[in-house]
Order: sequence, then C-alpha cells, then structure tokens
Amino acid sequence: MQQRKRSSKKILLICSLFIGMFAAGAATYVWEQLAPNRTKVDTEYHELSKPVFYQGNYYKLSAIGEKEGLKLPLELIQEWIDPSIIYEKSSDSVIITTKDKVLRLKTTELSALMNEKPITLSFPVEKKGNDIYVPIEPLRELYPFEIRESEKSGAVLLFKKGEVLKWGKHAASKEAQLRTFASIKAPFLSSLAVDEQVMLLGEEEEWYRVQQQTGQIGYVRKSDITIDHEETIPVQEQTSTYVPWKPPAGKLNMTWEHVITKNPDTTKLGDMPGLQVVSPTWFSLADGEGRLKNLADASYVKWAQSRGYQVWALFSNGFDPDVTNKVLSTYDRRMKVIKQLLGFAQTYKLQGINIDFENVYLKDKDNLVQFVREMTPFMHEQGLAVSIDVTPKSTNEMWSVFYDRPALAEVVDYMMVMAYDEYWATSPKSGSVSSLPWTERSVSQILNADKVPPSKLVLGVPYYTRQWTEEMKNGKLTATSKTLTMEAAQAIIKDKKLTPVFLPDTGQNYVEYKDGEKLIRIWLEDETSIKARLDLVKKYDLAGVATWRRGFEQSSMWKVIQDGLSPAAP
Repeated sequence: MQQRKRSSKKILLICSLFIGMFAAGAATYVWEQLAPNRTKVDTEYHELSKPVFYQGNYYKLSAIGEKEGLKLPLELIQEWIDPSIIYEKSSDSVIITTKDKVLRLKTTELSALMNEKPITLSFPVEKKGNDIYVPIEPLRELYPFEIRESEKSGAVLLFKKGEVLKWGKHAASKEAQLRTFASIKAPFLSSLAVDEQVMLLGEEEEWYRVQQQTGQIGYVRKSDITIDHEETIPVQEQTSTYVPWKPPAGKLNMTWEHVITKNPDTTKLGDMPGLQVVSPTWFSLADGEGRLKNLADASYVKWAQSRGYQVWALFSNGFDPDVTNKVLSTYDRRMKVIKQLLGFAQTYKLQGINIDFENVYLKDKDNLVQFVREMTPFMHEQGLAVSIDVTPKSTNEMWSVFYDRPALAEVVDYMMVMAYDEYWATSPKSGSVSSLPWTERSVSQILNADKVPPSKLVLGVPYYTRQWTEEMKNGKLTATSKTLTMEAAQAIIKDKKLTPVFLPDTGQNYVEYKDGEKLIRIWLEDETSIKARLDLVKKYDLAGVATWRRGFEQSSMWKVIQDGLSPAAP
C-alpha cells in the first residue's frame, strides 16, 4: 500500500515537471512570436555625411555644404534630374542645357555664362577626387525641384514639382519603432515621437513603408499611424517667348536649294505654288577650329520672302568626319559655330536653320546631340526654327547609327528623314532611289523604334532618279548609274518611245530598253510616285514634305504636292 502511494507521488511529480516544461516552452514560443525585437541598428547609408533621398531611394554619394551652399553630386543630378547635363573634361566645365537656356559652369570659378551672358554665382562647381559637385543655386532656376534639408541629421530630401506627397502621423501614446522590414522581429532604426509626421512611401500588409523627415526609411505598423494630409509640391509656370512656326496650311512644304559656288538667278525661277520654305545650302564647316564657309545671298532672301517663302538656311558639316570631330569636341568651338550662325541669321534676315550633318564618327554621337542642345536655345531666342536632317535607320555607323534620333527630336522643331538613296550612285546592283515599301519602312521605324512624334517628322522626297546601265564584263554582271532629273527621265521615255510599267513591288513606274548588249533601267519619280509619298504623309500624319532638290522637278509637281498636302485632299 505504501509502495503504491510512493509510485503515485512519483507520477504526479513527473507530470508536474512535464506540465511545467510545456508551459515554459509555450511561454517561450509566445514570447518569440509576439515580442518585438529590441535590437537597434544603423542604416546602410549611415556612413554618408549628407545622404540625398528621392522617392524612397538614397544616392551612393553624399551632398556637400549646407543650406544655400549645398552642392549635389553631378552623377546624382544626371540620374535623378537631367541626364543631358555633361561635364566636359577639355574645358573643365559643367554644361547644362534646357529648352531656352545654356549654362556653362567652370570648376572653382564664381563667374558663369547663361546664354553666353555673364552671371555671378555664390558658390562654384567643386571637384573632390573624381567626383564633381554642382551648387543648387543655379539648378533651382533651371529645374522644377525642391530640396528640404534636415537640420537634425543633415539629410537632403529631393522632390520634383507637381509630385503629391502623402503624410501620416504617429498619434498613438505608446512607443513606435521604425523597423528595417515589415515585421516586429525586424531590428529597429529609430523611434517615432508622438505626433511625429512621416512621409508614406508604400504599404505591405499591416505595415507602412515610411520616411522620417530626418531621412530614415523603414516600416511602421499601420495601427501606429493615422493618415494626416496630402501635399502637392507647387509648380511654377515655365515661360518661353519662342512660339514654334507652324505652316498655315497645316503641313510643311519645303524644298532644298542646292548652292555649290553661286546662287541661282532668281529671275529665271518659275512659280512654285504651295511652297512655304526654301533651304539653300549656304553654310558649312570650313575647318576644325569652327570657322564657317558662307555662300549666302541677301538678294535671294529678298526674292524668297517677297514670294512669301521662309528661308531656313542649311548648315552642313561638309561631310568631313575629322573636321566634325574636332569642332564638336569642345564647348568653345561649338559656341564659335553657333555665334557665327546667329550672326548670319541676323545679317540675312533668316527664319530658320536646317542642320545637315552626314558621314560622322559614331564616337561623336553624343557630341552632336550636345551641339544641337546648345544651339537650339540661341536660335529660338532669335525666333529661328531649328530642323535637322537624318537618314533612314540602318547598321551603317557613319551614315545612320551616329544619329541619336530620340534625343535630337526632343530638341528640334522638325526632323527631315532623307528617304533616299535606297540604291546609291555606286551601288553594285541597280535599283530604285527610293521604293515606296522601303520609304514606308524608313518612316515607320523612326516613328515606332525611335518614338519621334509624327508632328515633327518631315518626309524627304527625291525629285531625281538614276539611269542604270547593266552589262556583262568578264562574265560578271555590272551596274553603273548616272543621276537624272524628272525632265531628263521623261525626255528619254519620249526619245526611245517607251511605255512605263507600274511595278507593285516598288510602287513606281519603270522603263527599260536595250542599248546593244547593255540593259538600261530607270525606276521613275513622277506624279505616281509623288502622290504615293503624299499618301504616306497622310497615313502617318507626318509634319509634311521636304524635296531634294529644286531644279530637278517637273514644274507640275508643285501643284501635285500642294493638292496632296491640302486639308481638303481626299
């Protein structure tokens, strides 16, 4: 009996022990699951003396200075504000271009140039090792952003004008922590004071991702935050005196005037109904220092404007890649070119400049964009239209790839796609100067791949064709060509009593004939092909047409284009 009592006590003791162990385990489990982490940690950006934040992200480099003397890293400005800002090593300058301003800031200097007019800065551009820092003073004048600097932590919060900020408030009486991720088991970065306002960046289940005004970013439980208010960063109206010229009939009708040594005798030029703009090839680079050749003629301008034509003088690089490389390589040479063009525009009373840079090294792609970005504000300041000629897209670096069409289209008023030569003068095989399917692909690629707006894209139209001669030489078929005006091609048709045949694959009329063992072939530019090109302008709602070149056309083509661009045209 006594033994049985001892056994019962032992069993009770063991059970109590097990119950105690279970309770302790359960308590530990509950504690592990429900108790918050009390470990305080530093942020990954705590080593930055003045971290800069934008939209919940921080930048890898600190700002320097404070208040009005605050300076931002150039890399940050390029990534978060304007990727087109450049540092030009050759002149030790930061160059900023906007739609109507060109600002040059030389390192360590308080004097700067705004549209080539001197201004004085309170703080200079500064270099620290390989990093460049730009004062916020001039940036605030040019870009729509706002900066808030924490007096407590030194953190810099960047906001862009028009952004909507959502603010919450820690209204609870109990303590709330800013945690590294959305869990009470996450280490905490800081504690929130009662009534402290935080910016709401996002949410994750029962947590808000927030930013304190001291810069700290982390997670707070929704139950600890009440929604307080929304704030819109105010936008200042951007004013510009330049109003882009628009064709009165809705579509641009321009032609290039090819001037080699002297200008045409205008008394011998016939009527060109519907024409709005002439672009004589007057200016070109003379050397690598930026001097220009000038073939302009004041009497031609007077004649053109008396007929109601605008004059957009063409400026070319002379198609010399080495001269082009040297001129584009520095701000001073680029500005030398720009100032000469401005002087010419004033002297000859021009209304625009048409840029025609061809045969350019791929390495000069960015410098060409920079030149156009620097040139355009000066031209617009004088009320001048700015346009640029580009080729269809191809893999040829110096003919096509060097054009940054999206970047250029952002700056200029018009972009002319020179939809020729599909088969060029020295092509090893014969073919059309510009078949209609090839032309349409050229337009479509620029509109779709490069996102050039149709309201800026002008279709370049050839007024010429080529006469191809094919013959067998040493068992091999060869092809040679010579350029024909529209009238010359029609004269051959009449002389040889040929009947043009329409080719659906090119969208053009075509003739051929034999000259002994030689085969003569001509893909015609005529009313049929011109009307088809005008149909492309309508189909893609392009800005208009530009024809190369005056003097190669049949006189009847002016009426064809005028009717085809008319808003009432079917």
